[in-house]
Amino acid sequence: MSNYFSQLPDFEYVSRLPDARISDYIPVKNLFKKGKLREDIIEQTAVFTKYKIRGDDRPDNVAQELYGDPNLDWVILASNNILNVYDEWPMTQVNFENYLLDKYITYENINAIRYYETTEVKNKAGAVITPAGLQVDSNFSVTYYDAVEEGYNTKYPVTSVTNYDYEQKLQDDKRNIFTLKPRYLNIAKDDLKEMMEYKKGSTQYKSKTLKTADNIRLFQ
Repeated sequence: MSNYFSQLPDFEYVSRLPDARISDYIPVKNLFKKGKLREDIIEQTAVFTKYKIRGDDRPDNVAQELYGDPNLDWVILASNNILNVYDEWPMTQVNFENYLLDKYITYENINAIRYYETTEVKNKAGAVITPAGLQVDSNFSVTYYDAVEEGYNTKYPVTSVTNYDYEQKLQDDKRNIFTLKPRYLNIAKDDLKEMMEYKKGSTQYKSKTLKTADNIRLFQ
């Protein structure tokens, strides 16, 4: 299958070339057109599978692995409503390290403590007394009665979280995505083709793949 951008329709735009006449137009890809999965597909969790992005994999790498076609990277992005791959997809390790230095300036700042959070505490019966991940003060403690031990226990379930830990968790969270099951690919492809076609009804319409740019709502 051709890639996503080759599916975008064109519109005729007034030529800005040095030797162009006022009446000259040139075809330009309509980047206002957006492909997406239908709402009735998005709402059905059964058509998706959980997936974890590995290492420096890009959307096209994931599409190649799952669908055998890197050009289906748009399906990966659309399945997760990702509009800006630079912000919403996990960074490569090199970019991540550069980002940390740009934001925190020094390695000392990168590794400085950002906050403290709890580790999980359970009693002897296995019941959770304190869940993990709650932001607390560094001297936080919890005292509870354990019926199995028939006595009170005091724990100090606190761990520090550095700026590096915090930023790494944000990246790790982005690695957990959903992917469309392969058997639904043809539906997504057909929908994309239909979405990218212009509909008759305006004076700017020339064909399913071409409109003029005069007073036009390009995303229609």
